[in-house]
Amino acid sequence: MVKLLIGTKGSGKTKRLIEEVNKALATSKGNVVCIEKNKVLSYNVNYQARLVTTDDYGISGYPMLYGLLCGLCSGNHDITDVLVDATLRIGSRDANETAAFLRQVADLSKVSETDFVFTLSMDESDLPTEVFEFCKKI
Repeated sequence: MVKLLIGTKGSGKTKRLIEEVNKALATSKGNVVCIEKNKVLSYNVNYQARLVTTDDYGISGYPMLYGLLCGLCSGNHDITDVLVDATLRIGSRDANETAAFLRQVADLSKVSETDFVFTLSMDESDLPTEVFEFCKKI
């Protein structure tokens, strides 16, 4: 399943993402991964979650982010949850590119049996409505 935390800058998305990480850690029978653009969450995310910083690996754009997600899922079948902060800053601010990426991730979620959560710093009305056919807003 793909879940979205949508809101404008300063609306508390990152705080809610940290809550989602902790909730996933409490219920997961496997591993939880939190992905961020730069080292902002280091002291906020529980040490039991694996923290990956995309800037450390030169990851930018949705094709590279999708490759990272596929690599994580294929390399470790124990990952149950992947939570991504600052999705638009890592991928692209283009709503159509974001929608195409989320569709790919929805397919990956089914194949890998992994749940994904993304923060999107935008107004919900800026996303194509088709996104909510395969993503759930939380």
